[in-house]
Amino acid sequence: MAAMKPVMVVAAAVIERQGKILICQRKRGSKHAFKWEFAGGKVETGETPAEALKRELKEELSIDAAIGEEMERYEFSYPGRPPIQLIFFRVREFEGEPENQVFESIEWTRPEQLPSYDFLDGDMEFVKRLVGQASRPASRHV
Repeated sequence: MAAMKPVMVVAAAVIERQGKILICQRKRGSKHAFKWEFAGGKVETGETPAEALKRELKEELSIDAAIGEEMERYEFSYPGRPPIQLIFFRVREFEGEPENQVFESIEWTRPEQLPSYDFLDGDMEFVKRLVGQASRPASRHV
């Protein structure tokens, strides 16, 4: 029996500030060019998903982020490719102002606007749930 190839793990950040979420657009000429995604990337050998995400956010956006709680994880397969495990973390605290280092563009947007962006297929399931959570009325304290 052939050994199973380990699943690639990708950590992604839902970076929140003042009711908006930072989303990133893949560069022209890259795989999935112009698709939107959450910042992050592959977990390397010896890293935890949170450590990988902290490193990726430094490389991609020049911020030093405090990685918050895990929001969701699931496996996704692109046609003809091995499955990847996507892990989404909340990021509410970071030092520095996000600067685009590797993307076509970055944008702050309200959660309810997310479905109007052309996200990576792997992120769509999460985006739908994130928008569902955002559309629930928040409890108000008077």
